[in-house]
Amino acid sequence: MKNNIEAYLVQLKKELAGCDRATIQDALSDAEEYLRNALANLRETQPGVSEEAVIPSIMEEYGTPIEIAQAYRKIEARSSPSMIIRSRRDKPSWFIRFFYGVIDPGAWGALLYLLFSLVTGILYFTWAVTGVSLSLSLLVLVIGIPFAGIFILSTRGLALLEGRLVEALLGVRMPHRPLFSNTRPGLWNRLKALISDKYSWFTLVYMIMQLPLGIIYFSVFITLIALSLYLVATPVLELSLGFPLFTFPDAQYYLNGWVMPIAVMAGILLFILTLHLAKITGNLHGRLAKALLVRK
Repeated sequence: MKNNIEAYLVQLKKELAGCDRATIQDALSDAEEYLRNALANLRETQPGVSEEAVIPSIMEEYGTPIEIAQAYRKIEARSSPSMIIRSRRDKPSWFIRFFYGVIDPGAWGALLYLLFSLVTGILYFTWAVTGVSLSLSLLVLVIGIPFAGIFILSTRGLALLEGRLVEALLGVRMPHRPLFSNTRPGLWNRLKALISDKYSWFTLVYMIMQLPLGIIYFSVFITLIALSLYLVATPVLELSLGFPLFTFPDAQYYLNGWVMPIAVMAGILLFILTLHLAKITGNLHGRLAKALLVRK
């Protein structure tokens, strides 16, 4: 292996083959940050020293790619997202699995995320559209280039925050460390590196997509929840308060006495189905987030 940082990172990535993509990204970001900072510190005391000459000593202190990969594999084996529950060896019946959705933290976490995604979608979309517009309009001025760089870095910070939400509520492993920004000399070179990185554009695409997705998620699930709760509360509303089941156009319609228990059961079943649908939708959204917010 060549004695340089790029070769070290390539070897580390090979040693981490089979690990989660988020774990690989964390390992590569930590390693690159440590190696480049250590190299910069050595060059302050030993100006002009070559990278190939000092990498072996830095590697000896930090660890070889094999050692680092083994350490991250142990960390990955011991840690898992909060909403992931280890599967049982004895597979329960479909009846138990259906009603388990009521106490399944993964289903409730997904439902909370899908309802809250409307808020994050508005924030992400507003920030992305405003930032892109200002960056393009300010490029003709002196402050345009640094503003664009700061905006791209801010989207990466929001992507890291979104990843923590996805991991906590959807149970999908996401990066815990920010991507290391290559410290190339010159402001223009740094900005060019950020713009040429496809991860920056994937992050912008995700932030823009979050608004329409959040509107769909919120509209569908708030409607299902309201309908299920209304069916459960129908007997109380009709018998105690005299509210009709619905009015159309001027006629009021009420449930017969023998239909009320059926309406309550239908509301309960609809709510459980809503939880299962939320978990499925959350899993799909988690895959989307991992595809766009985790570097391959």
